[in-house]
Amino acid sequence: MEIKKFQGVIPAFYACYDEKGEVSPERVRALTRYLIDKGVTGVYVGGSSGECIYQSVDERKVTLENVMAEARGKITVIAHVACNNTKDSCDLASHAEILGVDAIAAIPPIYFHLPEHAIAKYWNDISHAAPNTDFIIYNIPQLACVSLTLPLLREMMKNPRVIGVKNSSMPVQDIQMFHDEGVIVFNGPDEQFVSGLAAGAVGGIGGTYAGMPELFIRAREHFYAGELEAARQVQNDICRIIYKMCSTHGNMYATIKAIIKKQGGPDCGSVRAPLIGLIPADEAIVDECVAMIAAAKEKYCR
Repeated sequence: MEIKKFQGVIPAFYACYDEKGEVSPERVRALTRYLIDKGVTGVYVGGSSGECIYQSVDERKVTLENVMAEARGKITVIAHVACNNTKDSCDLASHAEILGVDAIAAIPPIYFHLPEHAIAKYWNDISHAAPNTDFIIYNIPQLACVSLTLPLLREMMKNPRVIGVKNSSMPVQDIQMFHDEGVIVFNGPDEQFVSGLAAGAVGGIGGTYAGMPELFIRAREHFYAGELEAARQVQNDICRIIYKMCSTHGNMYATIKAIIKKQGGPDCGSVRAPLIGLIPADEAIVDECVAMIAAAKEKYCR
């Protein structure tokens, strides 16, 4: 396992739609180029930020194909391949391996409450569909309603392709516990990026990173330079920006896509129903977020 390719800031990739709400290959490629130019370590494609549960298997394939067309050999690509059934998940896993991604990832099955041995079989079946590709467990109990336990992690570690955990549970303690089991861990909650690094995360995968990648990169630089107070200050400003992002009527991803566009980045469209798009009253908040990000970049990234 090449840990270096997973160390750093890995934005969760946003769903990119055209004006009709269909996945836009051109906009997918534009967002990929935009993030590469920002100096991120990689991208995490097809997860929560990618609105995966609202997209078809074919749409998710199209998105990953166009990300890989731009990103191959330039940045790390992790493909989230979980669907709410094993067959489609294995299809996406096999497709991702053919494209040459660096790793695949999967949440546990949602809706039905399955025993841990069934969850392990689901994950292992997905991994076996991409036998030459590293596998990352995605722990997000607040949405999946399933928490990764140490016994389940240890069972999964019998699979040599299982290398790590994308941990989006809120307790930083979870990162420390998973790290101590010998797997690599990615910090999930953006509001605790620096705390996650301190607990042993190799880096982060986050849904707000693409709106302000420079700030997360700078926070990480301060942390590894031993400048902990400086890292804390950047993190505090990041948190204030996130709180503001979450204050719109529309979904947070719709807000961040609008922020990227106003920053001169690509137009990624809106979000897919039942997620809620922005309303006119949200525009002032988007402008405020853009100003807050610009001020923080001026303060920390010169």
